[in-house]
Amino acid sequence: QVQLVESGGGLVQAGGSLRLSCAASGRTFSSYVMGWFRQAAGKEREFVAAILRGGATIYRDSVKGRFTISRDNAKNTVSLQMDSLKLEDTAVYYCAAGRRATMTPEYDYWGQGTQVTVSS
Repeated sequence: QVQLVESGGGLVQAGGSLRLSCAASGRTFSSYVMGWFRQAAGKEREFVAAILRGGATIYRDSVKGRFTISRDNAKNTVSLQMDSLKLEDTAVYYCAAGRRATMTPEYDYWGQGTQVTVSS
């Protein structure tokens, strides 16, 4: 069992930055693929980024060059640095843990989500 707790969301102006963090419980954090998803109001949950066990990363096209995912296996944390934020980045952001790298929401564990609101 893995429990995930996100933090770092908030209100930011377009062009600004936010850093999301996700703290994971359990001793097997390093064995999981860690992902970030987001869900805007009235829309389906969508993939944002993932980081594999060895540190390789995957991003959705719209965030490439602006978002950076990282993990610290010693601290059981995964982070999402978001720069050059756009209005369309507004959503609830979820941290997820799974056994397989995928851009679909087929992850085993999910956090409760943290709201990111980008204003003009």
